[in-house]
Amino acid sequence: MSSKLQALNEWVDQVATQTRASRIHWCDGSDAENERLIAEMLDSGDLEKLNPDTHPDCYLHRSDPDDVARVEHLTFVCTERKEDAGPNNNWMAPAEAHALMNGLFAGCMEGRTLYVVPYCMGPIDSPLSRCGVEITDSPYVVANMRLMTRMGSAALTRIERDGTFVKGLHSTGELDPDRRYIMHFPEELSIQSFGSGYGGNALLGKKCHALRIASYQARTEGWLAEHMLIVGIENPEGEVRYIAGAFPSACGKTNLAMLIPPAAYREAGWKVWTVGDDICWLHPGEDGRLWAINPEAGFFGVAPGTSAKTNPNAMAMLDRETIFTNVAVTDDNQPWWEGLDDRVPAKDWRGRDFDPGQGPAAHPNSRFTVSISRCPSYSDQAENPDGVPIDAILFGGRRATLAPLVLEAEDWVHGVLLGAGMASETTAAATGQVGVVRRDPMAMKPFCGYNFGDYWAHWLDVGSRLTRPPKIFQVNWFRRDAEGRFIWPGFADNMRVLEWVLGRCRGELSARETAVGRLPEQGGINLAGLSSAPDMASLLEVDHDDWIEELQAIDKHLSNYGDGVPKALKDVLGSVQSRIRPG
Repeated sequence: MSSKLQALNEWVDQVATQTRASRIHWCDGSDAENERLIAEMLDSGDLEKLNPDTHPDCYLHRSDPDDVARVEHLTFVCTERKEDAGPNNNWMAPAEAHALMNGLFAGCMEGRTLYVVPYCMGPIDSPLSRCGVEITDSPYVVANMRLMTRMGSAALTRIERDGTFVKGLHSTGELDPDRRYIMHFPEELSIQSFGSGYGGNALLGKKCHALRIASYQARTEGWLAEHMLIVGIENPEGEVRYIAGAFPSACGKTNLAMLIPPAAYREAGWKVWTVGDDICWLHPGEDGRLWAINPEAGFFGVAPGTSAKTNPNAMAMLDRETIFTNVAVTDDNQPWWEGLDDRVPAKDWRGRDFDPGQGPAAHPNSRFTVSISRCPSYSDQAENPDGVPIDAILFGGRRATLAPLVLEAEDWVHGVLLGAGMASETTAAATGQVGVVRRDPMAMKPFCGYNFGDYWAHWLDVGSRLTRPPKIFQVNWFRRDAEGRFIWPGFADNMRVLEWVLGRCRGELSARETAVGRLPEQGGINLAGLSSAPDMASLLEVDHDDWIEELQAIDKHLSNYGDGVPKALKDVLGSVQSRIRPG
């Protein structure tokens, strides 16, 4: 098998020669092909079959203990000019990077099968979608790409029609941490990854293509590729409005994407629909609004902490047709991880007899891969080729003080400033240091494929072309009281904040003007049905001294990007600073 596209055939032949692959397999994405690959991986030990009674068609993959997470320090953006990559990225000159990678790829697939994986990011027939081809020697990658993207014959047909695709070349190599690199060449629309079999390093359609390369594509073509969920909120009248939201890790992003409303809301007829949990491509429409697609077709979710309490929709889809990576197993071979339930696992993520003295049973970054269509709250609008219209954009973070529960930006430019200054406090699980404020603009710090200064300018440019832009909000579910307890109940009750957000978008609710943005009026957040009312005064407090410090910190943060920071962003920062200083 080969392609009707000569450029694709030539590239595959060139890579096969370079890597000395023993055979070439063009993936068609069929059930039969997947069953063959699964059987081969069961034979080789790459996969283990989980309990067929409780988890039919579910499998466990244990990765190398030195290959369990993204490797940001070995991830490079390779542009001709270093300033185009920006201080937010590790940079290497393209010629140097190609020379390094050519040496690594030489002969690396000897004795292995080279898989050609054509895929489409987004609905197959959507003009907003973009395609790629990943060449890999990992059948585990093929099986995951089938769940995470529209992969196979239909994607190949579109690639042949479009005549263009992102080139992704991947090999697990010897899984040697000292011979591991993930290189991005935005100007060539290509990715090269060597030495890792782990998710984000190896599933090149995910962060590599859908964010780092796509963000560069988006800037060139006039749209936005963002690290955002997409969720639809249906009111009792049957009207659905869509929200996109950017949240750093450990801020409840996946839970919000699959939110189940509180009982009182459900009884009144409110529903929540999941369009996407991680990546969002936003395009200006002819009607002056932003339209969004989820370029992915599946979830690659973090398992620990996922439970019937925190995310019942996720749990409902993980009992069949799922690939688990680096979780533990019970004595009857069911997948298990910390936070799931009170059972004691039999084997840890390395396959050893479980011993609490050897650390957690499941790796803290253990994962599940499952089709989005398995989610009970899945919206068929995820396949709408036109995308869905976005009414509101949320920027979230984890702040014990300072940031109110919800804050509305004055306009698009102020909203971009809120995104550019986004910050979250670290948790002990992440770093060992608690409460360290880390800036993560638009939750894109590890994922933006070019200079943040140019990126913010592009956000402003896109906004200037919208006659009906989404309203932009900052949210914070994590404010604490003097005793360190969370004030807001969170989880399902975040629906109450979304109701206010959409009320503002419809122009139905008033807001209180403050120096830093607009806040709900007293009684503006619906608290009906809560067993005890949270301290709304504390949740919506704006402490001037704290905000003066915060704005100074944002100013310092922006200065890292020098003259590239748009003047409009500096001007609105100066305006907020002048308003909040005691007169």
